[in-house]
Amino acid sequence: MSKKRPEMFNKKASKPKNKADQIMETLALKPGQIIADIGSGGGYFTYRFAKAVGDTGKVYAVDTNQEFLAFIKKQATEQGLTNVVTMHTASEHPELPKHTFDYVFLRNVSHHLPNRVNYFQRLKETLKTDGKIVIIEFDGRGGFFSFQRLHRHFVPPNILLEEMKQAGYLIQKSYDFLSEQSFTIFTIKK
Repeated sequence: MSKKRPEMFNKKASKPKNKADQIMETLALKPGQIIADIGSGGGYFTYRFAKAVGDTGKVYAVDTNQEFLAFIKKQATEQGLTNVVTMHTASEHPELPKHTFDYVFLRNVSHHLPNRVNYFQRLKETLKTDGKIVIIEFDGRGGFFSFQRLHRHFVPPNILLEEMKQAGYLIQKSYDFLSEQSFTIFTIKK
């Protein structure tokens, strides 16, 4: 397996402009919480989440790419993180345990989902009663010739918000400290 792609994802996630520390501060994870990191890539946030929730918590690294998951498993072992579970899943049907997660985290994943409304409707059953969906997504603010714009690797915030509303969610809070991404926390509409 080539380590280049997952390492590249981790390097990008850790760049100062992506404000990983501020994202972690905003989430304010607590020991014992259970997190799903969907589209975990190289595991950059998986490892950070695992350290934040401690031995009493758990982090599910969820991806469609088996090689990325093998990389994450190896890195987690090397870092002594015993609370990381890797899960391979189909892109359209997340097969996650029901009523389990305090947070489901998706960073730069939504633009890959063919039917976001259906996908997020399915995710509702994976959340605990007060669980939250965290979406960080490229929003199209990059220049016209940016990678995100040229390859349609973004979802305009107004479309994402409307789709989440259709899927049965409410905005808990939205943040604007990321230069090319929207950052929104959603709760289930009761």
